[in-house]
Amino acid sequence: MTDEVTIYTDGACSGNPGPGGYGVVLISGRHRKELSEGFRLTTNNRMELLAAIMGLEALKIENLKVNLYTDSQYLVNAVNNGWLFNWEMKRFAKKKNQDLWIRFLEVYRRHRVKLVWVKGHNNNTENERCDVLAVAASKGPDLKEDEGYQANDEAEELI
Repeated sequence: MTDEVTIYTDGACSGNPGPGGYGVVLISGRHRKELSEGFRLTTNNRMELLAAIMGLEALKIENLKVNLYTDSQYLVNAVNNGWLFNWEMKRFAKKKNQDLWIRFLEVYRRHRVKLVWVKGHNNNTENERCDVLAVAASKGPDLKEDEGYQANDEAEELI
């Protein structure tokens, strides 16, 4: 049994905001799992972040070595440059997607995660598969409500 998992993620959004979805491919040894889900109204950054969250939340064992590949510079830079941890110390003041960043940190800290940026639409087989899953999910018949996006949207209107 290996304690190492590879996760590929991607988010998609038609319009920004607009209908969106995420796609995830998890690989551990000979095991493979794909996840996807679509939402009626969201943003690309929310779907990129949610893809990483869903991939990490799908892991059944804690303290795994995880190599998470994403084409989201938003996610990779926030973590690898330490911005996310500064935002957390400041309680995410004036930062978008607070709900997802808090959720991400919770699951991120359960594992030993290395975030790796890959160029999107550059013939990376697994990244391309995630894109197909995310786009298909965003066009699905039963799109969910991204409640966090709605809450952020309403909060901004009150200011």
